[in-house]
Amino acid sequence: MNRYFRAAAGVAQALPGRSHAHPANLYRHPSGDGSGQNPDADTPPAYSRSVSGALGRVLVVDDNKVIRQLIRVNLELEGFEVVTAADGVECLDLVHRFSPDVITLDVVMPRLDGLQTATRLRADPRTRHLPVAVISACTPYEVDNGVAAGVDAFLAKPFEPSELVRVVRQLMECGRPPVLDGGRGAGRAESAAG
Repeated sequence: MNRYFRAAAGVAQALPGRSHAHPANLYRHPSGDGSGQNPDADTPPAYSRSVSGALGRVLVVDDNKVIRQLIRVNLELEGFEVVTAADGVECLDLVHRFSPDVITLDVVMPRLDGLQTATRLRADPRTRHLPVAVISACTPYEVDNGVAAGVDAFLAKPFEPSELVRVVRQLMECGRPPVLDGGRGAGRAESAAG
């Protein structure tokens, strides 16, 4: 049975099969299309200034330069160290050099989309435990396939900056529980259908 939570701009639904004690496992229904389709994949990765005493490291992946910067600035203002990437290929290249604590992914991106990126992150033993949040339109397709790919949280565009910070903090605090059986075990949702 799904439980519903009131969110800042709508209803958030806990994903079935997730630990309900982990409030970052939420899907927030979109309040607009917020697709942000303005590809800018030729931009080199933007590294934040090194922050001593940072709350944690976040890898932000979105093909829209404006969205990347918006997410980066909001997280840096809250004390996170942030690196950005323009697509999934760049994310997979940076993840081992930057060693993030959390990754945020857009879904629709050139070269390698967010769902394929999440699947590859989960297939790699070095990254399978990293918390991953999708920040996108959060269509039913994206949520269903994101859950199947091992995504931990969903945040619909457009979003409130406070909601972004809340989701990242919760993923940072709770981390991703290890999967002991090598399959779809602890911390993994089986499906978004209820």
